[in-house]
Amino acid sequence: MTNVVSPMVGKLVSVDVKEGDQVKANDAVATIEAMKMMVKIFAPADGTVKEIKVAPGDVVNTDTVVMVLE
Repeated sequence: MTNVVSPMVGKLVSVDVKEGDQVKANDAVATIEAMKMMVKIFAPADGTVKEIKVAPGDVVNTDTVVMVLE
């Protein structure tokens, strides 16, 4: 299992994948808004999205687990 984590504090704007989707390393999987900038969150490894832990509108901290890949 691989955790996808937020790189910084911000508000989650979108989750660009759904559970069951296949992703490759460096695919953009979500977007957060931080300091009026949109920041993409990228998959750290290839895998299948097992669980999405946050929803658009949630505030995330640095290293908050956004989703789990397997």
